[in-house]
Amino acid sequence: MSRSLSLAPFIAAMALVVAASNVLVQYPFTHFGLGELLTWGAFTYPVAFLVTDLANRRFGPAAARRVVLVGFAIAVLLSVVLATPRIAIASGSAFLAAQFLDVAIFDRLRGEAWWRAPLLSSLIGSVLDTMIFFSVAFAASFAFLDTGLGYEDGSLAFPVTFLGAEVPLYISLAIGDFCVKLAIALAMLAPYGALLGVLKPAEAAR
Repeated sequence: MSRSLSLAPFIAAMALVVAASNVLVQYPFTHFGLGELLTWGAFTYPVAFLVTDLANRRFGPAAARRVVLVGFAIAVLLSVVLATPRIAIASGSAFLAAQFLDVAIFDRLRGEAWWRAPLLSSLIGSVLDTMIFFSVAFAASFAFLDTGLGYEDGSLAFPVTFLGAEVPLYISLAIGDFCVKLAIALAMLAPYGALLGVLKPAEAAR
């Protein structure tokens, strides 16, 4: 099987996860009074790190970067149609920076305990992703990109109370988003560990 064909499932999964997340980030998670802390996208986007890490383990960092780039291109095109240009720009910038950082950290730690590379690469990548995405997608300084994530009234800039302090809504959403990413990064260790025996490193990745 050719390398391109072998990477196709990873690329398709990456594009699907990112495009879906870019749509879902427009919708607050209103259950349990968490509408000012979470969007639905927080629950789907961390799966992108699992896809990258599995591709990295199987085929190595060069192939993982290819999965990131091709999946990114497809996801951005889908996001422009399904979401808004501002989401596409914010997501694309955050995605590339965070995923390439994930690839580099994973590759550096791949020889250590099986859980260390996927966990630390995902967590550190998530910090960078959250900072870039929510700054570009929500902050007033980037409002020229478009009207924002479906909040035409500018409500994302309105202050809300978070842990006794008033912060813009997008800051509280960013904090909530990262907390979910942290939890899901831990949860993703289960499928990663289960697939270790199936997705063994190819010779070229060693």
